[in-house]
Amino acid sequence: MSQLETLRQALPDYAKDIKLNLGSLLGSGAVPELTPAQRRGSALAAAVAARQPRLLAAIEAEATAALDVTTAEAARTAAALMAMTNVYYRAVHMAEDADLAKLPAGLRMNAMVKHGIAQADFELFGLAASAVKGCEGCVRAHVEGAKTHAVALPAIQAVLRIAAVVHAAATVLDSAAATAAAATTPAPSAAPALA
Repeated sequence: MSQLETLRQALPDYAKDIKLNLGSLLGSGAVPELTPAQRRGSALAAAVAARQPRLLAAIEAEATAALDVTTAEAARTAAALMAMTNVYYRAVHMAEDADLAKLPAGLRMNAMVKHGIAQADFELFGLAASAVKGCEGCVRAHVEGAKTHAVALPAIQAVLRIAAVVHAAATVLDSAAATAAAATTPAPSAAPALA
């Protein structure tokens, strides 16, 4: 059994839908709208963005076994760039300042075009990470970028579904880890009452 399948099976009962969705989206032969590289790369980018160590390790193991080195590295690169750009562009959007929005970002983003894979795939990986991070402007830009490179709408939707489920699994695993840690941490002593 793969590391991801073991992790999926260990999800708690309250996350049954997440468990089922992980299987249907990341299992073998899943998501015919995407190539295997697009599916695995999108999952990897979403997992990097979600920052849950156990989930990332499981998805990374599956991705590196199925992807060539360049594609796996491009998925990680997309997630790294989105960690920066999602914060910047989301903040500019929240500021609602037209003059601020007109200023150049001034951030290095060379890897947006120097990643070594098809631009359509890189747009999907950026979309997956941006969806997890919740940047409206970046999601819009990557959807448009994917469409510009002839990615069909069902494939774009499939990446959003993968990002949503990876994020949900990360949330469940973080919650379970926090609950387990709290159960093993001794309760603090009661403070002495003041007279």
